[in-house]
Amino acid sequence: MIQRLVVQRINRTLASGKSVLLLGPRQVGKTTVLLYLQEMYPGSMYLDCDEPDVRSLLTDATSSKLRSLLGSQKVVIIDEAQRVKNIGLTLKLIIDKLKDIQVIVSGSSALELSADINEPLTGRKIEMVMSGLSYHEMYEYHGVLEEKRQLETRLRYGMYPEVITHSERSEILLRELTTGYLYKDVFNYQDVRKPELLHNLTEALARQVGSEVSYNELAQLLASDPATIGRYIDLLEKSMVVFRLRSFSRNLRNELKKSRKIYFYDNGIRNAIIGDFRPMNLRSDSGMLWENYMVSERVKMNANLGLFCNQYFWRTRQQQEIDYIEDSDGSLKAYEFKYSKSKPSNFSKTFTDEYHPTVTTTINTENYHDFLTVS
Repeated sequence: MIQRLVVQRINRTLASGKSVLLLGPRQVGKTTVLLYLQEMYPGSMYLDCDEPDVRSLLTDATSSKLRSLLGSQKVVIIDEAQRVKNIGLTLKLIIDKLKDIQVIVSGSSALELSADINEPLTGRKIEMVMSGLSYHEMYEYHGVLEEKRQLETRLRYGMYPEVITHSERSEILLRELTTGYLYKDVFNYQDVRKPELLHNLTEALARQVGSEVSYNELAQLLASDPATIGRYIDLLEKSMVVFRLRSFSRNLRNELKKSRKIYFYDNGIRNAIIGDFRPMNLRSDSGMLWENYMVSERVKMNANLGLFCNQYFWRTRQQQEIDYIEDSDGSLKAYEFKYSKSKPSNFSKTFTDEYHPTVTTTINTENYHDFLTVS
């Protein structure tokens, strides 16, 4: 079994007495993790809210009813909690009234659970995001050498668990994911009046990975308006299809202060959206795929290990740029990404003189292991 790093964070959180809210897109392995945790904690209770009778028991339940249901359990695991009406109030009762019970709750996106849970459980839970499998998890599973052999496969097909474990069906599975699950949360829980626009916007973003994104330009391209484009991008981010990097700016007048880049959580999903799984030597977007994979895997690693930092890119009006920056308590690390190891990087002297980063490193196909792991 491939060990998921989020399990370690969940165990630490439970040990501290907090409850856990586990968010993540569909098909990334949340239920597998929850069932593993059930085995890890003898006598724990697993409740699957896909089951109608479970939903009924948890809907508008009193503390007495909940005590009768949960009995002497020490750990209660509630899967697909978003299917229960007013689930936030039910969880608040469990945590406040049944203090000897710790709760692990899962949901498929921030869209579904945040509104119902965040206010009732303020200060009572730790929120964690679970994505597809990570480089870190895969190298621990079968070693650095084998995972490096799989690099091109990861760049083309991504890191969804089923795609990795059934590699002979990668393209079919990714097409099913993009048609069957990708927009499901958005369509189910938000008023999306223009589904075709959402599809077209996602494709446009897939073709602009690693470039600055202009809502005005996207609106013109897609015959829409910037406000609608911004709202739909926000929905895609909350449903964990994409994420944004903001531009870094502190002092210099010529820095771009309000720009953003948009990346996909998974390379395979990005390639399925544009319908292109060709080998890397036949592609013109190899640099984009490399940058998306490096940024998404770094973001994933930080989330899995609970390493908190602010993440940016940097660019000036004179086109000086740095691909990726991490700011941790004022200490800056700056990275460039080059798929071809023969291409050198010259870090902007303007940036280094002004901000004195502790790290300036070009990440290529030879040295990326250390960038995506923590010893």
